[in-house]
Amino acid sequence: MRRPIDILSAGELLVDFITAEFVQNLEEAMLFKRVPGGSPANLCMNMARLGNNCMLVASVGNDDMGTVLRNYVARLGVDVTNVAQVEEPTTLILVTRSSAVSNFQPYRGADAMLSIRQFPFQRFDDIGVFHTTCFALSKQPARDVILQAAHKAQRAKCLISIDANYSEKIWPERRDAKKAVGEICRHGALVKVSDVDWRRLYEDESPKPDAVIDHFLKLGAKEVCYTLGAQGCWVGNGDERQFLPAREVEVKDTTGAGDAFWSGYLTARLDSKTLLECAIAGRRMAELKLGHFGPLPEKVAKEHVYADFA
Repeated sequence: MRRPIDILSAGELLVDFITAEFVQNLEEAMLFKRVPGGSPANLCMNMARLGNNCMLVASVGNDDMGTVLRNYVARLGVDVTNVAQVEEPTTLILVTRSSAVSNFQPYRGADAMLSIRQFPFQRFDDIGVFHTTCFALSKQPARDVILQAAHKAQRAKCLISIDANYSEKIWPERRDAKKAVGEICRHGALVKVSDVDWRRLYEDESPKPDAVIDHFLKLGAKEVCYTLGAQGCWVGNGDERQFLPAREVEVKDTTGAGDAFWSGYLTARLDSKTLLECAIAGRRMAELKLGHFGPLPEKVAKEHVYADFA
């Protein structure tokens, strides 16, 4: 059942500088395109494009780029009341444009400077989904603040969601990462994890989909989506497992495709769709993003995303 605020997304709002051309590594890069980014922000913006009521909790620099980002997100209809501008510089990431897995180099600053005062605890009873990411949890003080807020969100009966987008480059302490992911899972989380994320976090090169799903369910997760790029995705909970194959699409850029997928999935979840239908909605949003370099159009018709339902 939907609540007045469909999602509160907590974590990074930053600038992606994506190479203008397809390159193998940053050494080959000469020109970059500036794109608003950060997984929680991308998710919020994509869900707003689908007509959801969205709120972002994030920190950007008290600088020109921080203002640009805050204004851009607000123009899409996202509530940015709790996006703070702090003295640390706005975080930026250099990203290779890729048809597979992008390479990246982060320059972190303001994104980790979250304060507990930014969270509207008095409104948690109005929130449907509380979402965060491994990137957001990877540095203090943001980690402790988000974990505390997630606990309060679970007590307010929000659905808890995490994108386990782990990378050693942003979180070298793998044991701390596993602990934080486990703490989020114990709140009955909906977990999104890619095959690349899994290999990076658990150092397991040949995981079986059932083993991945079982791992998170044993940690306390309610539902798991395991994405396999061009091969498709597995979704599972305590009662069922479903595989959804990918469809062929001309790839313009992979950056943000996972966030687009999860926006479709969560939107369908809020609309009480089946497990497989959630995956189908996610696939359609990912296809739209893969076929588009840069942000998606301002509005995406939900009926278009749901058109593949049987």
